[in-house]
Amino acid sequence: MNPSLVSNTYSPNMIADKSTLLSELQSYGVQLTTDTGAPSRIGGAGPTDHKAITVLGTTIMVPVHTFSAEGSPFSLGIPDENGSVSLNYINLPIAKVTFPPQPKFYSMSTAEGVPYWKIATLHSTDVLATTVLQTCIRYGNQKTKCQFCAIGESLKAGRTIARKEPDQLAEVAYAAMKHDGISQVVMTTGTPVTTDRGAAVLCESAKAIKDATGLAIQAQCEPPDDFAWFQRLKEAGVDSLGMHLEAWNEEVRAKIMPGKAEVPLSYYMQAFEAAVEVFGRGQVSTYLLAGLGDTRDELIDAARTLIDVGVYPFVVPFVPVTGTQLEDHPAPNTDFMRAVLAPIGEMLTEAGMTSDTVKAGCAKCGACSSLSSFENRKSGCSAA
Repeated sequence: MNPSLVSNTYSPNMIADKSTLLSELQSYGVQLTTDTGAPSRIGGAGPTDHKAITVLGTTIMVPVHTFSAEGSPFSLGIPDENGSVSLNYINLPIAKVTFPPQPKFYSMSTAEGVPYWKIATLHSTDVLATTVLQTCIRYGNQKTKCQFCAIGESLKAGRTIARKEPDQLAEVAYAAMKHDGISQVVMTTGTPVTTDRGAAVLCESAKAIKDATGLAIQAQCEPPDDFAWFQRLKEAGVDSLGMHLEAWNEEVRAKIMPGKAEVPLSYYMQAFEAAVEVFGRGQVSTYLLAGLGDTRDELIDAARTLIDVGVYPFVVPFVPVTGTQLEDHPAPNTDFMRAVLAPIGEMLTEAGMTSDTVKAGCAKCGACSSLSSFENRKSGCSAA
């Protein structure tokens, strides 16, 4: 344990700025002493090695199966008779937390005997997430794979299936909506060998889910070779699109994700502009993983450039995942995250592109970053 890592001193019945606490929990994780409620996840596409925790009225995904979590000054107590748990800072209770319940659809299976939880999982409290293709052309090659990625680990462990068929996804989405109040679906995919880079399988999956449920859908893939795929995705039922950069600095991109970096930033920007024309401002987003090597100024410049184009920059603290090449890479500290997120939150507010305007996806959910808590502060609507 290293309490000096944490920027605030907490004492019983005293909480610093809420956004700070959320940022610290996501940067440093929590020592997990109980795994009640919806189960935590190990391996696979992100968020992985996390658990959904509701603290101060906000549900966030917190690292619990990482090296940083093992040394975190935050820990969880034993559940009381109401199911709430004490959140402790260096063994002092500072708040009560609860966990989203185990989804009812997790106990169900397809007619072929595939458990629903191997097809799609609950994120936060009401988001259904799935990785349509659990394989990637780059994952098996150390020279091309993204060093932070664990997409193949859950498949190796038998916790998912390699390909989720459209009818399976529609079946699970309908059950999750009916029994667990799911309000949106997030679909990502490993990158296949085809030049559409996954857009085709996302199209057929989105259509099946939309026809069965009418739920809002975000699709996530790399920029396809033909930008006509954006219109096809929208016509299939996709409401928002994610194309994830992960890093902004080209040298960082080449080092951390050598294969994906072969698609240059300039091409991403062309794709972003084309996608915004189809989906609208704020309905296209990208992940930026703070802590991989981009400086504070680079991340803020990236956000400014992306917002000008109409893209929501979803800035998330990097979390080292066990079994990846970056498992020992440190998570960013909270001072760094606040220095990045606060000005970006202001920029999003001024642009009218806050998370509550997004129709579906990671930015709408917001559980993997405290960015949304930095939005709308000038208007007095801060979540802090």
